[in-house]
Amino acid sequence: MTSSPLRRPAYRRLLAARTAIVVGNAIAPVALAFAVLDLTGSAAALGLVVASRSIANVAVLLVGGVIADRLPRQLVLLVASVGATLTQTAVVAVLVSGRGSVGALAALAALNGVAAGIALPASSALIPTTVPSYLLRQANAILRLAVNTGTIVGTAAGSVLIAALGPATGIAVDAATFLVGGLLFGAVHGRARSMPSKDAPAPSSVLHDIRVGWREFAGRRWVWVIVAQFGIENAAFAGAVAILGPVIADQSFGRAAWGVILATQTVGYLAGGALALRWRPRRALAVGVALSATTALPVFALAVAPVVPLLIAAFFLGGLAVEQFTVAWDQALQTHIPADRLARVYSYDALGSFAAMPIGEALIGPVATTVSTPIALLACGAAIVLATAAAMTQRSIRSLAT
Repeated sequence: MTSSPLRRPAYRRLLAARTAIVVGNAIAPVALAFAVLDLTGSAAALGLVVASRSIANVAVLLVGGVIADRLPRQLVLLVASVGATLTQTAVVAVLVSGRGSVGALAALAALNGVAAGIALPASSALIPTTVPSYLLRQANAILRLAVNTGTIVGTAAGSVLIAALGPATGIAVDAATFLVGGLLFGAVHGRARSMPSKDAPAPSSVLHDIRVGWREFAGRRWVWVIVAQFGIENAAFAGAVAILGPVIADQSFGRAAWGVILATQTVGYLAGGALALRWRPRRALAVGVALSATTALPVFALAVAPVVPLLIAAFFLGGLAVEQFTVAWDQALQTHIPADRLARVYSYDALGSFAAMPIGEALIGPVATTVSTPIALLACGAAIVLATAAAMTQRSIRSLAT
């Protein structure tokens, strides 16, 4: 048996595509945040633009799951990546024209969210078609290492690039990486899908396929409880870091330092991926769920002591811990969900995990204005800890073997 996923050409192309895109995507949020702040100086306006993308993203996730289970997943990813290239190119044009508006940026962010929503289930479900089941944990861990390395490079280089050449340049780089990634996705030729469900229906309506995906998702308590947990955690973390983080950076340690701080979180992801390759606890999913509470550390640090050394340490530890969950979660889904329904379950996963994010992103600015930024951040950190504690009360999570 081949001992490494890297010996598989399809997996190598998938790895290269995901890495290329993540480099650009690490630059884009920072660039967009400062573009909106330069234009308006308003955290509420930034929240509106970011929330527009998130709303559009979650709105198409279920359809994206159906498409990815019906069509070749590499083709879906190619088309979605080209669409994302076009939307980001349009953002560059708006910024360069000097006549940019919050409305235009919000509309383009929404279109980009549609492309991402179509791509996400296909991207997550493509991995098992490129490697055999006994290589899944390795494949997921290596992919996470590559993606996190790309994020480090993109975030660190992006902060310098944006400071030197402006936000439009950062968005332009993101557009180019989508195009490269799409072409690589198109060249992925994986194995036939394995583990089909015994009662796979004949070609049916989109609504029927969505209902079948729901039964697969809702029929496993450990799946929907974890997704609910991360719905709360992601909303709290996104509001705190994506919206209030840049505001605090502008008021204290500066934009370049904020880019370095965010890159440090990804260094933690990278270290966590390396640890996941070697550390294989028998109840890996339960361990990962418990450790996800660590993501509250950087939120609390922003609230009580927004100084660079402490934030670097907090973001690193949060990244290191949550990566144990990410690898275990992907392996658990890929092992326990029928392959011909996996993309739909991933779509419900993404929908449940991220549906609350636009609410958190849109409301955190007004809430911080009303009760003060530190109190809003403390509330976000507390929500993360309580959601984790609630999930760990479930025996189905504590006992699942991966």
